[in-house]
Amino acid sequence: MPRHVAVIIDCNGRRACHWGLPGSSGHEAGIRPLRELVELCGKWGIKVLTLLAFSSGNWSRSKEEVDFLMDLLERLLQSGLEIMFELIYPVLNREGMRISTIGDSSKLPNYSGKYDISRACKSIAHKAKDGIICLEDIDEKLIEKELSTSCTEVPCPDLLIQTGGELRLSNFLLWQLAYIELYFTQALWPDFRKTEFVEALHSFQQRKRWYGSRDS
Repeated sequence: MPRHVAVIIDCNGRRACHWGLPGSSGHEAGIRPLRELVELCGKWGIKVLTLLAFSSGNWSRSKEEVDFLMDLLERLLQSGLEIMFELIYPVLNREGMRISTIGDSSKLPNYSGKYDISRACKSIAHKAKDGIICLEDIDEKLIEKELSTSCTEVPCPDLLIQTGGELRLSNFLLWQLAYIELYFTQALWPDFRKTEFVEALHSFQQRKRWYGSRDS
């Protein structure tokens, strides 16, 4: 099993459009697979699950959609997560799992890979200016410690799942994806279920990871 799985939540609006429904219904439908995925990760020993639901680039969408997403996220935090915790709390407790947010929390869930790297560089620059570190201290390990994903013991994902049939990284975890295994599924996020997750995990298990080296 991968220790860390990252998922790009995509195409909620497309799913709603397919069924002739308003885009908001697609976003609401995306809560159910979220609950199921968290529970499965807990049951199967996957230590970290990172989800991209709203990035800094999404602020360019229409005000109507952004306002709805912000309202949905607020309602999810206030009530939806309480319901989810009731369903999966035994799993969270048994596995010692916790929930962390990454990105600029002052603007709610606002993250992008480029933002994360630039923020880390600024932090390192300030430490160098203040004499806390010197030039020779700056390496990959130090940069990784400054990234948002340093909140977990497994900061770099083993597997990235992109939903909705899209073939892109969506400015997500750009530093952390250096040696990640990519999996693209046609399933729209609201339709992503256990079957689709098992297929992604099976694909991951069939691969040999090189990490830039050659087979000995």
